[in-house]
Amino acid sequence: MTATMPETAAQLPGAAGAAQAAEPTWQERYGVAAREVYRRTLLELARTDPRIICVDSDMGGLETLFGEELPSQYVNVGIAEANLMGVSAGLAATGLLPYANTLSGFAAARACEQVKIDVAGNNLPVRIVATHAGLSAGHYGPTHHAVEDLAILRTLPNLTVVVPADAVETEYAVRATADLPGPLFLRLGRAATPLVHEEPYEFTVGKARELRAGTDVTIVATGPYPVSMALEAARELAARGVSARVLNMHTIKPLDREAVLAAARETGGIVTVEDHLVAGGLGAAVCEVVTQEAPCRVHRIGVPDRFFDHVADERQLLELAGINPAEIAAAAARLAAAPR
Repeated sequence: MTATMPETAAQLPGAAGAAQAAEPTWQERYGVAAREVYRRTLLELARTDPRIICVDSDMGGLETLFGEELPSQYVNVGIAEANLMGVSAGLAATGLLPYANTLSGFAAARACEQVKIDVAGNNLPVRIVATHAGLSAGHYGPTHHAVEDLAILRTLPNLTVVVPADAVETEYAVRATADLPGPLFLRLGRAATPLVHEEPYEFTVGKARELRAGTDVTIVATGPYPVSMALEAARELAARGVSARVLNMHTIKPLDREAVLAAARETGGIVTVEDHLVAGGLGAAVCEVVTQEAPCRVHRIGVPDRFFDHVADERQLLELAGINPAEIAAAAARLAAAPR
């Protein structure tokens, strides 16, 4: 499943071309929260595909953006996440393509049994689109942190897990997975984050994107701030004479084993970076690959094994957790300097 972004503003989905004035610039279209781009993209797809059903759990905004324009393709089950998954599974069993909208912590924990049995267990094409993932809902406090979702959901058979690096990649992912035959978990944050992608590129599910070439060490990151921080760290390392490869691992399952094994064999080690617990997420998935096929040093950077009883924004909480460019660069430099 591949998606290629338009090369000009006039080619953006939904644009009428040169006949209309003031086409949106790249920044205008994507300089917003990824969840806003997802919602806009979903509506664009649903206008031409009556199989698409937006299943809401009182997320706020979908009832007007989507429901008012396409009322026959919109269902709001209320704040009832287990029902959200059951209803979505039922719709999918009839040949429809439901997009189940909720918060990541609710999808992974509160409705885990329904995701496991109703959705993944029946290999149904339910698209679980979860926002407020990782520490992105930090302003609500630890009850709304979702730093265990990847550890839970990547263990479920049949479930594809995608974590876009920015708003641009979010549109890529939504379009590339529109016809995915099985279930999908799309992990999004809450607020706008820095753009990683400033030009069109080809997105393929299960294929990591190399954002920067390097031979001394590899940094594998997933999610908006971790990928941005990995690039910052790579630039800092370059100034010190260390060549760091940067991989945007936007698909956690299926993981790009070839890219991971190439990093293990061609560079001095791997640093993983994620807005997730150190246990069970991207770092664990990378270790599972290399320990079996190409043993190498792996340093995992993520949320430590404790609850954060703090109220702050996502970047501040990541810094508090030790997830920042300086830590990434330091870990990468140590691996690059170690004997191979």
